[in-house]
Amino acid sequence: QVQLVESGGGLVQAGGSLRLSCAVSGRTFSSYDMGWFRQAPGKEREFVAVISRSGGTYYTDSLKGRFTISRDNAKNTVYLQMNSLKPEETDVYYCAAGGSMFVLSGDVKYWGQGTQVTVSS
Repeated sequence: QVQLVESGGGLVQAGGSLRLSCAVSGRTFSSYDMGWFRQAPGKEREFVAVISRSGGTYYTDSLKGRFTISRDNAKNTVYLQMNSLKPEETDVYYCAAGGSMFVLSGDVKYWGQGTQVTVSS
């Protein structure tokens, strides 16, 4: 069984930065494409970014240039660097693992428990 544990969420002022981490258990981390989604209360889970096993990346258009996804296969960890954060980006951020460059939540095989990011105005 693969387990994903996020960390790094918290409270930040608008315009600030946060770096989320997701540690993955098991020896198969390098076999998965990894990604991040976010979800606000009462809304659907929204795709943020994905990184392939070989390091290729894809972002939702509105986040290009502000968010950066990366992975360290030696540490079984995926990261999301978030810069210039906006109050409307206050969400629970979820780490995800799957077998393809997923952009749909239905294609995700494993989820983390989520980490709260709150951006104050």
